[in-house]
This record gives sequence, structure tokens and C-alpha cells, in this order.
Amino acid sequence: MDHLPVAVFLAIESSCDETAVAILRGEPGEITEVLASEVASQIEEHREHGGVVPEVASRSHSLCLNELVEKALTTAGIGMGTVDVFGATMGPGLASSLLVGSTAAKAMSCVSGKPFVGVNHMEGHLLSPFMDKTKVPPHVGLIVSGGHTLLMQVRRAGDYVRLGTTRDDAAGEAFDKVGKMLGLPYPGGPEIEKAAQNGNPEKFAFPRSMMQGGELDFSFSGLKTAVLYTLQKNRDAKTEDVAASFQAAVVDVLVEKTMRAAKLARTDIVGLSGGVSMNKAVRDALSRRCAKEGLELAVAEPDACTDNAAMIAFAGLLRFFAGISDPLDGDIDPNLKL
Repeated sequence: MDHLPVAVFLAIESSCDETAVAILRGEPGEITEVLASEVASQIEEHREHGGVVPEVASRSHSLCLNELVEKALTTAGIGMGTVDVFGATMGPGLASSLLVGSTAAKAMSCVSGKPFVGVNHMEGHLLSPFMDKTKVPPHVGLIVSGGHTLLMQVRRAGDYVRLGTTRDDAAGEAFDKVGKMLGLPYPGGPEIEKAAQNGNPEKFAFPRSMMQGGELDFSFSGLKTAVLYTLQKNRDAKTEDVAASFQAAVVDVLVEKTMRAAKLARTDIVGLSGGVSMNKAVRDALSRRCAKEGLELAVAEPDACTDNAAMIAFAGLLRFFAGISDPLDGDIDPNLKL
């Protein structure tokens, strides 16, 4: 397909409980300019339920999406007619939520006669540390989010090899579940990080699962169960100590496996992204280990770590510049793999 040397891309992200719209301007080989990135969070709506309720999430997406699109266009200082390409997250995620964003983006594409590009949510996370670069270099990427913990070898944008994945609970899911065990507000990740600052990370010897040999897959269900048993046996255990010990176990596993992956891929660059990558203990530990091993660490900017549409637009732009567009009758895939 023909594509423009400069393109304005409007993307919608609605895979879970955040509605997001972003507009990027880019051209091949140049740094992409973020014209607008708007996010409407639903945390308060789901907090009382202790987790995301799909029906509530999809209804909220539907209610605020049009206003968010208008806000993004205003922030960018452009009209809808200026947009060259439309895109949306096609998976993985909640089916009812994905449908809201993808249907809206396809409708805009259809009405305007402009191309549509579907984007894998995890590819958006994977490439987000390089949004301020002229290209995505070969590297190993660690994605740590609420539903996924992935180690990917990136040969170039669009060419990936999965090195490690989640066998059961992802790191972010474990943070939320342990937070609930400790009676902390949802989402548990930020609350555990806050509590851990005043705790002893060596107080409880929680397990570091699947660390034998060269294993690169992740499993955090055993760690979660160990926390549960510890709380049952130690009724007077300090929340801060449990949080710190749990967090230390997660960090150890993430860092060690990432180093193994970097060695296997023979790369000197490591990328870190996903909502859990905002955790300072994770960032600091990985930064120290990369420095020790002589590796460069590329970390997504804080506002690009949690779910957002700028990362979707960036991944979509790279697909578009590679000559890829998608049919409007393509379907979402809640279990889409990267």
C-alpha cells in the first residue's frame, strides 16, 4: 500500500479500564511527535468492587470516548480531516471494552476513507521505551503489567521472539491480590510499593519461583500462596514487612530472568515497560543490575507505562510505515498473542 512520508495517526486504547485517545505525527526515521495524549481513568469506579468489572468498564468507555476524541483534537490543534490514519487496540483485553474503541476507530476510518491499523496492546507496551528515538533498536524487552509478564527479543519493530511468559499469575496481578490480602485499597501495586518503603524486605523468606537452570517463564502463584499462609500463621505480621518481602521476591525474579534473556539474545540493550515498571524498586534494581552488566536500560516514560493510546499510536505508525493496514471487518481478539 502507499503511505505518506508524514502521517498523523489517531489511536484509541480501551482494552481494560482506561479510555485513552492519542494523536501522533511521524515520518519514517524521524522522532515521533506526540500532539495529544488523553486518558480517562476508571480506578474510582472499580475500587469499590476490588477489581475491574467488565460491564462497568465498557459502559464508561462508551460514555466518555467521544468527548475524549474531541479533547485530543483540540489539544493537538487539528481537525478530524487532518488525520491520515486511524487505529485501535484489537487485543488482548476485555472483549466488551475492546469493541468500544475498535468500533469507534473503524467508524472514523470508514467515514473519512482513511486507512485503519489494528494494534496489539502488548506491542504498544513493548515499543513504548523508544517513542523518543528515531528507531527501535534490537533489544530484550521486559513487559510487566497487570495481566502480563513477558520477556521478548526484539530484532526490529514487528519482528519479535517470545523468550518468557506468565505460567499463571502475572506480576501485576500478584501485586493486586496480595494488596487485597493485606487489606490495601485497589489497585494494590502502588499501595504495596508505598507500604514496602517502611518495611523489612528480609523479614519473610518468600519463594523465588522457577529460578532453576535457564528458565525464562514466570510463575507468581506460589509466591501469592506463600504470602497467604504467612498471614494466616503470623496474625501480628506487619503489613509493611510483608509488603517489602513480597516486593523483593518479585523484583529478584524479574531482574534475574531479564539478565538471562539479555545474555541469551546477545544484546546490550534492555527495555522496561508496563504498569508495574512504574514501581521504583523494580526500576532501581534493574538499573543497578544493567549498569553492573554493562547493559543500557531504556525505560518507558511514567505516563507511557500504564495503559495509554500514545503507545498504541506509536506501534500503529510503525506498522503503517511498514506498509501494513487492516480491513474494517477484522475482529478483536481478547487473547491476542504477541
